[in-house]
Amino acid sequence: MTDVKSGPVPFAPDIPTGRSRRVRGRPLLHTSYAQDMALLDTPAKRVSTGLLVLLALGLSVVLADRSLEVLAGAYVLAIGAIGLNIVTGYAGQVSLGHAFFVAIGAYTAAALSGPTGQDVIGYGVAEIWIWLPAAGLVAAAAGVLVAPLATRLRGLYLAIVTLGLVFLGEHVLKEWKALTGGPGVGREAAVPQLLGYRLDQDGPLGTREQVLYLLMLVLLVAFAVAARNLARSRVGRAFAAIRDRDIAAAVMGVPLTRYKVLAFGISSFYAGCAGGLLYSVSGYVEPGSFSLLMSVQFIAMVLIGGVATVSGAIAGALFISLLQPLTRALPSLLPVISADTTQTPNVFQVETVLYGLLIVLFLVFEPRGLFGLWVRARNYWKSWPFSY
Repeated sequence: MTDVKSGPVPFAPDIPTGRSRRVRGRPLLHTSYAQDMALLDTPAKRVSTGLLVLLALGLSVVLADRSLEVLAGAYVLAIGAIGLNIVTGYAGQVSLGHAFFVAIGAYTAAALSGPTGQDVIGYGVAEIWIWLPAAGLVAAAAGVLVAPLATRLRGLYLAIVTLGLVFLGEHVLKEWKALTGGPGVGREAAVPQLLGYRLDQDGPLGTREQVLYLLMLVLLVAFAVAARNLARSRVGRAFAAIRDRDIAAAVMGVPLTRYKVLAFGISSFYAGCAGGLLYSVSGYVEPGSFSLLMSVQFIAMVLIGGVATVSGAIAGALFISLLQPLTRALPSLLPVISADTTQTPNVFQVETVLYGLLIVLFLVFEPRGLFGLWVRARNYWKSWPFSY
């Protein structure tokens, strides 16, 4: 195939079958729609993703149990951060009430898994393949009920409404002692059991921490792939259109109400599943945990990691989760900072200030977050030694 003006061209699509061949040495040159929409569209992405998964699997036999427990919690928080990124990053609906949906999922899972005949509600269904989807679906139902507000409000007004859900949820959870056990008392979290095998106990598969770590890693990969596929689908493109300009999206035929409700429902499903899994790692859930600070933590994960990117949400969750052990060690390094919440300043106040400072710094100097830093490093490496 020859172009009259410019001579030979480097590739030629197969007209009868619609197929096309990739040019050797030019992996970013896509010659078909399927190549452009592939989940991992370059060999470098496939190799690096495989190496990251192998590295994560290898950590289960290298790290100590305490470190594995911290990473398992970080993977669960990454699932919740991906959910918040769907509604805020992809669909553009600002939500500060993520802790409310996490609480719904946590107590739904705890109630289904809890033993019957106790002081708190329990139904004795300990199988994780039952209580985990149920936790997500109940939280999604709550998100769908709240979602109609998103069709009438946006921006700061929507953020204030979702913020009110956090304080409403705190009050209900503290007063509903039959479900939560009450403030300062709490209750046993959901029991991770699969086909009669307890995953929160030492067994033939390894220690308790190793088994929970591998479980959370597998679930994180599943939720991340599902979110990435959602972003590449027709639904994801509708979310992006609404985020960029909802009026223009409506003119193009995108039903705003349907997709805003869907965004809140999917985000709440992720939050509910994260709530059910998060406290199964520690084995204990207390109503005071679902405060405004938890919502701020999720917002920090999304903004620090990178808005509208699945990998950025995971990176932000790992960053915030691995930052906590460092802040909790501050009282031993700085005596002026107390570990007692009744004294000022304490480590929890320092954490809150640190989250706000990190959000401001990233928004000012790198709005795309850790994902943006990675893109800068990758582009510099690809263009080196040239500066353009």
